[in-house]
Amino acid sequence: MDRLHDLAATAAVLERARGVVMALTGRGPDAAHDELLRRAEAGHRTLLEECWITLGSLPAPRPGEPEPAPPTDGTTATTATTAAGTGVGNAVRDPESDDAEALGRLGRALVRVRTAQDLAPCLLEHLAPGVETDAVMIYALLPTGGLELVGHAGLDETTAERWRRMPPLGDVAALDALQAGEPRWLEDIEADRKRYRLVGDPPERWRSRAWLPVVTGGPTDYSIGFLRRRDGPFDPLVRTHLREVTRLCVGRLHAFQARREPVGDRHAGSVQTVFDTLPGTVLLLTPDRSASGEVKDFRIDAATPEAVDAAGRTGRELVGLGMLECWPAMGDESLWPGCLRALGTGEPYEGEPFARHELVDGVTELSTYSVRVARLGDGLILTWLRHAPSDRQEQRLADVQRLGNLGWANWNLVTHEATWSSQAFAVLDRDPAHGPVPLAELPGLAAPEDRAALSAAVGELLGSGRPFDLPFGIRTGDGVRYLRAVAEAVADGSGTPVEVHGFVQDLTAQRSAELALVASERAMLTQHGVLQAERSMAGRLQHALLPLPRKPVELAGLRVEVAYLPAQSGLNVGGDWFSAIELPDGEVLFVVGDVTGHGIDAVASMAQLRFTAKGMIITGSSLTGALSRLNALLLHSRDPHGTATMILARYDPAGRRLLWAQAGHPPPLLLRDGTARHLGRPGGMLLGASNSPVFEEAECPLQPGDRILLYTDGLVERPRESLDRGLERLARAVETHRTGESGSLEPLLASMLEGERRDDVCVVDIRVPEDSG
Repeated sequence: MDRLHDLAATAAVLERARGVVMALTGRGPDAAHDELLRRAEAGHRTLLEECWITLGSLPAPRPGEPEPAPPTDGTTATTATTAAGTGVGNAVRDPESDDAEALGRLGRALVRVRTAQDLAPCLLEHLAPGVETDAVMIYALLPTGGLELVGHAGLDETTAERWRRMPPLGDVAALDALQAGEPRWLEDIEADRKRYRLVGDPPERWRSRAWLPVVTGGPTDYSIGFLRRRDGPFDPLVRTHLREVTRLCVGRLHAFQARREPVGDRHAGSVQTVFDTLPGTVLLLTPDRSASGEVKDFRIDAATPEAVDAAGRTGRELVGLGMLECWPAMGDESLWPGCLRALGTGEPYEGEPFARHELVDGVTELSTYSVRVARLGDGLILTWLRHAPSDRQEQRLADVQRLGNLGWANWNLVTHEATWSSQAFAVLDRDPAHGPVPLAELPGLAAPEDRAALSAAVGELLGSGRPFDLPFGIRTGDGVRYLRAVAEAVADGSGTPVEVHGFVQDLTAQRSAELALVASERAMLTQHGVLQAERSMAGRLQHALLPLPRKPVELAGLRVEVAYLPAQSGLNVGGDWFSAIELPDGEVLFVVGDVTGHGIDAVASMAQLRFTAKGMIITGSSLTGALSRLNALLLHSRDPHGTATMILARYDPAGRRLLWAQAGHPPPLLLRDGTARHLGRPGGMLLGASNSPVFEEAECPLQPGDRILLYTDGLVERPRESLDRGLERLARAVETHRTGESGSLEPLLASMLEGERRDDVCVVDIRVPEDSG
């Protein structure tokens, strides 16, 4: 029994030491055992002594010092050392013993760690009791210089996501430890928060923390953080223990970055041999993970001879390559998420059928495939299934019925058997459980108004074999459904029909669109007639209310010419108007306005404003007073949302002064000595826009030869052109066309109005004769 105890103790120590070497170097069990033997031989020690040295319980001898003897009575080295130092024996343990045992347990546990995320909870679980760590965070150094959280334990997912990325800044303690190559012990939170940005929501959740660098010698280095909720420094034993823990992690973190070899070296050949005998295209895949544990590709561990990648490699040539390396486009297709889902959930993935051209017996043929992915252990089996021609024909027929919204039907007139496709039941709104109806009873499914025609067509088909193509309707729970039935008969040698085949098609969408189009055309014709009548009536009303002078008129020594051009687009008449009358006191009133909108309402508002404005001025109202009253009138009209722009101008022939006011209207244009300019507008907003508008007046002295142009916005507005650009264009045109002859507005209007007019245009041209005294 003593010998068996000694053997068991020796085997346990050897297993623990081998696990530590595996964790440190990333090697397999056999390679770790060989490494222990090599070290023991180089140090002239026994294998058991080397195991205790590896586990940290027996310090390595210094040069010139005798080597301590290993225990031989079945007790552990730690127990023997403790007993020698204290005289108490197995009943007393010290922190160094706890530290050594914790490192041994951690070494064995690291063997089963596969990702950085697995490493964090493993560290938290196997730290020595005196460390009192509450959370562990593992950051990987990114090529950009920042950090990415690749493993964590002891903190919730919200906090982890909040601190997932750390910028490459000097106030990040984890990055500072990596750059300096030394641990950072943060033991005073008030002082530490002034130097570093502290992880945590809030940071006070962890009162002290330590960040230790891990240099793996590979493409990625790491920084491991140990966070505690309590205050106080890390004592020397804890610091030593954390340093030893990070050293143990070097091998595993380095192994995470290494590309894994193809499946089981011992079994790779036999697995591929099996795959060499399989038909079709089958792949055995193993996930290739990043340092954070995410799948970045799938390595091909075995492939059948019919497997061909995008570069033309086949079978064994694919082994060891990445799936995305062989089929780069697969990362953008649905197969990639399907593989990830199958690996994560264990549920097989079935892809949609797809077609591709391939060479069959020297002829290019379009073949149909589907893909299936299933999990096998830690990997996947991916299979491409080639469908037989009969399967493809059935699938094509099903696709035709679905896309054409039709279903086929067959009636055997000899055996009285009937067969319908599933789509035929759907089109005819019949439960498949009730089965197909005989051909003679088919008219009974039609709407009453269509039964006679369908019954006659079926009778002629059965009697003389005459085929038919007939529309009919059926009534369903959703309303009337419009169908089309096509059928023909197959006759025997004597000409007697023995079989009928055909199809029914749902034309409801097409028929509904046709009916809607007819209704829309009728509505458009009706509306067009109404608009034409309204335009005609509005035009007549406008001409009655707004008579145009046939030639220029003389008013108080001024020559006045008026032009009005209706819009060419649309059917409605606009609301532009003008007035030019001589007042009782000898002065002249000029008015130009524009009511928003078109049609009868615009003409009615125009008439109301035109006559009211003249009446107010004739009865003594000022220009601004008249505009204020017109604003109130428009606010209380039958169209509360109607607005209008207007210019009121009063000419005094004695002083040759033009006094004017405006309500949101383009400014008058003055041409003097060959130069055109727009008058500065006094204050005033458009009528009907405010309950309390403010209007102002402006005065313009006139000289002999001056020309004043009042107009509506239709003269200067163009699509995709600003109003300022239109006003400038008008000024240049007036300078160009400044003749004083009658009818001089025609060339001006022709140059300003290019293309189709979208709005009415009204212009009042006022000229001061050269000899005006």
